[in-house]
Amino acid sequence: MAVDRVREFGMENLFVSTNDEYISLVRAQIPELSAHHILGEPARRDVAAAVGLSLTRLKKMGVAGAVAVLWADHFMDHPAEFVAALKKGKELIAEDSERLVFLGEKPRFANHNLGWIKVGEKISGQQHEFLGWKYRPELAECEKMFESGEWLWNPGYFIFDLDFVLGLYEKYQPEMYRALNEMNGDEEKIKKMYPDLEKISFDNAILEKISSEAAVVLKVDLGWSDPGTLYALKEALAPNPENNFTKGKVVLDSSRDSFVYNNEEEKLVAVVGAEGMVVVNTKDALLVCPKDKVPNIKDILKKIEEEGLEKYL
Repeated sequence: MAVDRVREFGMENLFVSTNDEYISLVRAQIPELSAHHILGEPARRDVAAAVGLSLTRLKKMGVAGAVAVLWADHFMDHPAEFVAALKKGKELIAEDSERLVFLGEKPRFANHNLGWIKVGEKISGQQHEFLGWKYRPELAECEKMFESGEWLWNPGYFIFDLDFVLGLYEKYQPEMYRALNEMNGDEEKIKKMYPDLEKISFDNAILEKISSEAAVVLKVDLGWSDPGTLYALKEALAPNPENNFTKGKVVLDSSRDSFVYNNEEEKLVAVVGAEGMVVVNTKDALLVCPKDKVPNIKDILKKIEEEGLEKYL
């Protein structure tokens, strides 16, 4: 689905960054994509390292000009508007290469599991001033932001000039920038050095450090959601909060607004009195989490890793 949304830009302009373990899966799913366009990462080092590695590789391959960073685990109802926004973003970068273009999704409710973008005056068309970020605000604050009409959901889509952002890495993340350039083009060095890069998000490493004048926002209505956050997957599959979404052998009673996934054929998962819960059962692990605590799943995964229980991740 993610590839189909942008296929009209040409497969020669599409690159997929993924963990080394998934390269064969990407090849099977997208056989028409050149093997040289699948950029493997030997370890999970968060988005700043992944984007930086991809950009240095693209530069070595001769890519220049506007680049869009997109995500493969998102859902959207209006892909045509997405394509139109990407085209507009490319035009804006051609006009001024020293800025970033963000897509801001029209919010449907006060979702405090997402990042938000504050927008200012309308410049023209969909284009608005960029005034700042807020990452996963508390629910009460989130409700005020939603009511104000000044904030948009941040789906994490960025359009920028490749050399401009590499310059931001050099300025704000000099150690990472040096390491990325040293390992670029040498697969053995990548395998050795990449796992030692700082684990930091692209937002924290780069985006939070730029001035509001160095960015603009395109306001869009993509019918967007991020199913990778589990409860957002429930919202995409069963939008009505009165409804539950279940998969596998599951029995619910007196429950609403919950996501229950059972991956064991021989086991029954029975849930009573759940409201806004996420329950995921696999053969070696069970996750139970209120929807309001979904962001904390990242913390528990870190704890599992620290306690030497990686085999359950």
